[in-house]
Amino acid sequence: MTETSTPTEQIPVRVFGGPTALIEYGGLRFLTDPAFDAPGEYPRGNGHVLTKTAPAAIAAAELGPVDVVLLSHDEHPDNLDHSGRALLADVPLVLTTHGGAGRLGGTARGLAAWEAVGLPRPDGGTVTVTAAPAQHGPEGCEPVSGEVIGFVLTAPDLPTVYVSGDNASLALVQQIADRFTPVDTAVLFAGAARTALFDGALLTLDSAQAAEAATVLAARRVVPAHFDSWGHFTEGRTHLVDAFTAAGLLDRLELASA
Repeated sequence: MTETSTPTEQIPVRVFGGPTALIEYGGLRFLTDPAFDAPGEYPRGNGHVLTKTAPAAIAAAELGPVDVVLLSHDEHPDNLDHSGRALLADVPLVLTTHGGAGRLGGTARGLAAWEAVGLPRPDGGTVTVTAAPAQHGPEGCEPVSGEVIGFVLTAPDLPTVYVSGDNASLALVQQIADRFTPVDTAVLFAGAARTALFDGALLTLDSAQAAEAATVLAARRVVPAHFDSWGHFTEGRTHLVDAFTAAGLLDRLELASA
């Protein structure tokens, strides 16, 4: 007989800095957007540079086995850097965009928004990974920022987990909520990322939007990611705490130790 989960069941999530987090779900180990390079600069053309300001909290070699990489997109070094690309060669399955799968090859499999894949669990049963829509900038940004997806993890006996990827649209969060609410654990890429590409428009959620997303999703727990370690983030830990406090949701916020 399958044991039914309770609302208080805790899905292990460890954030290592930037967009990289390890999620243990249904006996499988999922790694989001691997970025393990040392701090440094990444020229992006036309004089644009992305600057990594802090190392990951763990080395890729210390992760242990990874079953699946959930890669929101492959085209930006703050989501997939040199070390992250090297790691993909040892991962049995990489779920990403269709374009990304074509560029990466290997074990990469492309998913379109709302497309789902069932993954066998070690002890029986299935984890379903559904690609969630994401918008990496203002409306109409895709020709410049590229294709991006998030992910929703579900299983009959486990609480739902949502990984936003680089998303700046609360309208898309509402679409995800319409299909999957309540979400137990929301791993939200925050940080209010901004660059000159869109005249400083948000490329990811700001802190107040992350708190609003938590309400929309009816999330019991919010684990922020991708709000530190890079120079183009304009809001960090203090902004998240202030925003969730103002929204009366501080008890839902789970931040890694500083």
